[in-house]
Amino acid sequence: MADRNIRRKPLPSQAQAAIPQTLPPDWSADLTAQFRRVLSTRRMNELSKRPGSQRRSSSRLPTEYFVESRQSPQLPPRHAYDANTQIDPTPLQNVPSVSGAHPLLSTPTAPPPAYSSLRNIPIIPTPPTDSKSLRFRGMLLSLSNTPCKWENPGLLDEALGAIPLQRIYEEAQEEADLFMAEAASMGPSMKPAWGYQDCVIRALMKWFKRDFFEWVNNPRCTICRTPTVACGMAAPLPDEQARGANRVELYRCANQHCLSYERFPRYNDAFVLLQTRRGRCGEWANCFSMLCRALGSRVRWVWNAEDHVWTEVYSVHRKRWVHVDCCEEQWDVPLLYTQGWNKKLSYCIAFSADGCCDVTRRYVRDPTSHALTRSRCPEGVLMHIVREIKDMRRRDMDKKERFRLNAEDMREDAELRKNIIEALAYSISRILPGGDGGTGARPDPDAMKAAEGRQSGPMEWVRARGEGGRNQNRDPRNLRP
Repeated sequence: MADRNIRRKPLPSQAQAAIPQTLPPDWSADLTAQFRRVLSTRRMNELSKRPGSQRRSSSRLPTEYFVESRQSPQLPPRHAYDANTQIDPTPLQNVPSVSGAHPLLSTPTAPPPAYSSLRNIPIIPTPPTDSKSLRFRGMLLSLSNTPCKWENPGLLDEALGAIPLQRIYEEAQEEADLFMAEAASMGPSMKPAWGYQDCVIRALMKWFKRDFFEWVNNPRCTICRTPTVACGMAAPLPDEQARGANRVELYRCANQHCLSYERFPRYNDAFVLLQTRRGRCGEWANCFSMLCRALGSRVRWVWNAEDHVWTEVYSVHRKRWVHVDCCEEQWDVPLLYTQGWNKKLSYCIAFSADGCCDVTRRYVRDPTSHALTRSRCPEGVLMHIVREIKDMRRRDMDKKERFRLNAEDMREDAELRKNIIEALAYSISRILPGGDGGTGARPDPDAMKAAEGRQSGPMEWVRARGEGGRNQNRDPRNLRP
């Protein structure tokens, strides 16, 4: 009896008494149906929030393509000390799918970007393949042989006999002393502007133009000394061809009582030019560069695609290449052609016995106003040709000498990049608020020397070449450096 009293159930409360004690027979089936409807509704709501392509074929896709969590993944905080600055990612947009195709393959993808739209991509040397590039390569290889003709020691000794060495060395020593005195007056640590070897080349340039070589536009008649008129070209004679003349200009005397013809061979041999001593810029630069080599300086012969040539001499004192134009008697004025002559340039290639280099950036500082389109070949092909010529010239050199020349090439490339950067900075400073705007700029010495223009040759020759020469309407202060 005691056990029965202990295990007796408690009396039902008033709320429980109202519930019937017996359940209907279909109670469990109805509860199961309600549970299935709720579960189905939740699944449909979850599927409705997914992209359409996944919703239609979710049963055929592997499960690893879906995110199990209904919430979007959270981005990492912006700062380690601020966890409240998280930004929810933008939800994916519904992308229509193609019926019957795999959902991942049916999603449209953007086409890859065209490389032609990208800029400042590093140039890769590329061998020439088209006929135009191959012709340009052949021409540059032919031009690169010109400085190699000046390396004959016997011929260089013969060239020294045509130079008044005593006069050249005395003038150079006098000018070098002036540079040293000028540097000493400015302080004990100041370095002279130019060294003795530079002064030797400067004295040689003055003597070469004023006393040695003659500028010839239309040669005078050898019979009556009357000016002549151009008649065209003529084939070189065997004697002229043997001395290096590939073409001959033909002129006729303007005197009606004479009417004799004059031949003007264009010699390419610098040692033949020591005897003729006349010509135009091609002959001048060829002979002068050879004389600079005879005096012991390293020289370059600079070819320009716009029919002009000049010289570059390596300054040991400055440790860089210096522009020299013996026709104009200009020293270290690389802006002479663009700023002084108002001429546009495309290619300026320098050739030496040590290799080849594209030095256009030294003479063209503003590509927007003084540069022509470089259409002879792609830039990568030009780089390949320059390297090919350089490797060919340095192939048999000593390893130490090659390392020295490679270091010199790196310094020159840095110098050319610096020229472009300084020109861009100067252009930007002129358009900024407070800039001079082209009215009150401090005059640049190189630009003022370039504004002097052409000093040699008749004016009709200057006009025929399209060079501005001295421009009285331009203010030298407005020339960019």
